[in-house]
Amino acid sequence: MSDWKYDTDEVGEDGYEPREPDPLEPGSPTAENAFFVALGVGTMLFVFARIVLLAG
Repeated sequence: MSDWKYDTDEVGEDGYEPREPDPLEPGSPTAENAFFVALGVGTMLFVFARIVLLAG
């Protein structure tokens, strides 16, 4: 028995067998995720407003 995980006939010439990535499944946003997105948007709006007020 071999200590290798794969035999040489199971992989390509360059050492790995390419495969298609798993497709992304759409899901519903959670309240926690929506909160952090809103927090990020609010923070960036605050930062931009401060920059504009300091420049003017």
